[in-house]
Amino acid sequence: MSRISIALLAAAALLHLPAHAQQAPPGAPAYDAALAQSLGASEQGMRPYVLVLLKTGSKPVPKGADRDRMFAGHFANMARLAKEKKLVIAGPLDGVDGVRGMFVFATDSLDEARALVATDPVIVQGEMVAAYHKFFSTAALMAVNDIHHRIVKK
Repeated sequence: MSRISIALLAAAALLHLPAHAQQAPPGAPAYDAALAQSLGASEQGMRPYVLVLLKTGSKPVPKGADRDRMFAGHFANMARLAKEKKLVIAGPLDGVDGVRGMFVFATDSLDEARALVATDPVIVQGEMVAAYHKFFSTAALMAVNDIHHRIVKK
């Protein structure tokens, strides 16, 4: 998964859902019970997630081979978690106030999210620390990784 550059899609999905999102637009396909179930959707098409904000940690790794390996491991870890359908979306942020990235995990358990984040080299090395937040959003986010692979050229 190349840098998982779908943070903008995530922001659009998470922040710009209209209040009437539960109502299908005119001409939309009928409710798909099998799809809803496969995505873990409630009757309103929603599901729980954990949002993780990655902030600058107290032990920055200096530029060089060790830092390059750490970030290669970071990206490999994200790819593994996405393949396992645990990591829904991820991406870099603008760094304002030290907030450098985000993960969204397909769980409602903060403990599970902490265990998943603990496998990431940027956390292990102290380059970044994590803040955890439970939230509800559209279950359609669960399909983002499958769609993403269809729009990546290389």
